[in-house]
Amino acid sequence: MTLTSNGYGKHKVRLSKITRLEDRHIFKEISVDVVLKGAFDEAYTKGDNASVLPTDTIKNTIYALAKDHALESIEQYALDLAAHYMNRVPHATSASVKINEKLWTRMLFDGEPHRHAYTGGLSEKRIAHVMHTRDGVTLTGGLKDLPILKTTGSAFVGFMKDEFTVLPEERDRIMATTLAAEWTFNSHSADFNGIAAAIRDKILYVFAEHESESVQHTMNEMGHAALALVPEIDDISMLMPNVHHFMFNLDRFGIENNNDIFAPADEPHGYIEGTISR
Repeated sequence: MTLTSNGYGKHKVRLSKITRLEDRHIFKEISVDVVLKGAFDEAYTKGDNASVLPTDTIKNTIYALAKDHALESIEQYALDLAAHYMNRVPHATSASVKINEKLWTRMLFDGEPHRHAYTGGLSEKRIAHVMHTRDGVTLTGGLKDLPILKTTGSAFVGFMKDEFTVLPEERDRIMATTLAAEWTFNSHSADFNGIAAAIRDKILYVFAEHESESVQHTMNEMGHAALALVPEIDDISMLMPNVHHFMFNLDRFGIENNNDIFAPADEPHGYIEGTISR
């Protein structure tokens, strides 16, 4: 028997940063996961830690580098962190850096954003992932945990049936999901924040306006629209669990349900994923 793979690092390193400008403060809150892989075998097989950069050091590096980093985009910070680890640990074959950004929004008063007060609480997060190897760097950006819903423009008919199928066909149903999307950049010097905003706006617009025959049908249209809009990405992967809203049976109470009273059920849920590439 032999050790065939290894990796170690630090996960869920939470960091907040205030950038104090003359006219406003900029607040960022992120969570970082780092995994290093490489020639660390003897730590496992012989208990020899000479090759191991402590995970506490990996954590401390995240805070120290953030001090002088603009942190304008999580993609750029992930690129810089991964490069730092690869430079400092020459026997590492790869450094994976994943960042989740919690989104805070400036409070508005009389239509003007406040200089230093924010609201939060939304589930949506920005995400970035850098895989830095000795052969090259792969960068992805994206979003996750974004609940979206529309009350019409969605159907599901003509599906395969067998002896266990009881689901009725529907031409007008609620379409609800919690969206996750991740795209692969073909440039490492792009306007990452602008691209993220553009993709988000486009795929949400398609979701809202598309006359859908299924979640899969709309997902495909969303992906094609994103690729057509943004030449700096090569593909987009999406996860759209089908969060069901079942029409509640009011007949037993002598009440007609005109497709307006539903019972939400997020478990179990349909699981739909796909990748659209150029």
